[in-house]
Amino acid sequence: MDADEYVKFDAVGLAGLVRDGEVTPDELLDVALAQVAATDDAIAAVVDVQESVARASIAAELPPGPLAGVPFLIKDLGCEAIDFPSRMGSGLYRGHRYSYDSELFIRLRNAGLVTFGRTASPEFGIGPTTEPKVYGRPTRNPWNRNHVAGGSSGGAGAAVAAGVVPAAHGSDGGGSVRIPASSCGLFGLKPTRALLPDGPAAGEGWAGMAIDGFLTRSVRDSAVLLDAVAGTDLGAPYYAPPLADSFTHAIESPPRRLRIAVSDRSFTGDAIHADCVDAVHHTAQLCEALGHEIVEAHPPVNIEHYMRAWADIVACGTQLTVASRIVDLGRAPSDDGTDRVTRLACLMGATVSGAQYLAAVGIVHAVGRVMARFLVPYDMLLTATLAEPPALLGRFDPNREDAWTDFIDYRINHVLPYCPFTALANGTGQPAMSLPLRWNAAGLPVGTMVMARAGDDLTLIQLAAQLEQAEPWFEKRP
Repeated sequence: MDADEYVKFDAVGLAGLVRDGEVTPDELLDVALAQVAATDDAIAAVVDVQESVARASIAAELPPGPLAGVPFLIKDLGCEAIDFPSRMGSGLYRGHRYSYDSELFIRLRNAGLVTFGRTASPEFGIGPTTEPKVYGRPTRNPWNRNHVAGGSSGGAGAAVAAGVVPAAHGSDGGGSVRIPASSCGLFGLKPTRALLPDGPAAGEGWAGMAIDGFLTRSVRDSAVLLDAVAGTDLGAPYYAPPLADSFTHAIESPPRRLRIAVSDRSFTGDAIHADCVDAVHHTAQLCEALGHEIVEAHPPVNIEHYMRAWADIVACGTQLTVASRIVDLGRAPSDDGTDRVTRLACLMGATVSGAQYLAAVGIVHAVGRVMARFLVPYDMLLTATLAEPPALLGRFDPNREDAWTDFIDYRINHVLPYCPFTALANGTGQPAMSLPLRWNAAGLPVGTMVMARAGDDLTLIQLAAQLEQAEPWFEKRP
């Protein structure tokens, strides 16, 4: 199999070829590794390749899972695995190895996936772009290399869009699956809080706002991956509502007639880019043509108030991550050990008292109550994923000295106007997805986001499958 044939299949399709004996896992891995080499200089998506580990897993006989033999990449942040060192996008964690396999990785391995490396991430997952200094080069958007691939799962998004792998692991604490999905023309779904496992080392990420997910070119790949890993693990502090069905079975049928609230402006109340407005209207019209009811409505949230609380929580989480590593190393990081945005986050985290932290969690929970009430008369909320098309590289470079004064300035005055939508679903725990239904005149993807009620992941992915069938996007590649 060559690269031109390889990219014609999604993960489910490749797994079918393996089951039918038309291709071997080793042959698929050969193509994936060749794709890494062919795209590395252009997009810098993959930061660590462990070919020998992947070959050994194939030689040991792969589990007979639904994706047996399919090459796969995990993010350089989370998804802890003994055989896959992780820098977490940081020079501070260079050379870091895990002594255990996370439950998420175990479930992915049991699905038969052949993991062979990690994808680039901004330092500790902060920011809407993947440009940390630890890798020595930014991750670029395959649709236009002058633009960002998104963050924090930017390497995953770029790798899937460029055809390195058909699907990849990501994670999402403020939009980190949906932002690169929008930027790279992919499908990305953030599940309901606690639907996927966090253990055994973590109980929650960022006060329960962070969760894992996947970047895919087809809805059915996301469905199969979610089925493979869904369900709480032992000792989890949160429990998601049990699923009434599998994701894979759910997408075989269209959703019931939905009542969808639509907002074509920012949660700040400001106007968004015309390309993003166009994408929202296009998706709304498509939903209406499929029989769903569309109602203009805007959620009554104070997004700046919410994002200040989110920033308090993330700053404290970042400070903890850095402090834990300092203890392990027995020394403080040098100025070049972390990115400037990380240092600003740690400075802010050091000023947040225990009472202020709990107050921030309270604000996040209160917004969750507001959104739950808002959605009582609606099934879902449709917005843009980002307020603009993918940004130019360098705009959110985490080491810029001239652009922001502190972490709040960075998040509220710079990042929030660019991505005012995604982080809300992390605080509320709602499932949310980014759909690749529109490209602008410059050829850049412009995603639309749909948020459902907490626990209604199956209806959300049903709508995704229905929209994908009505207006397929799989053949659109950079």
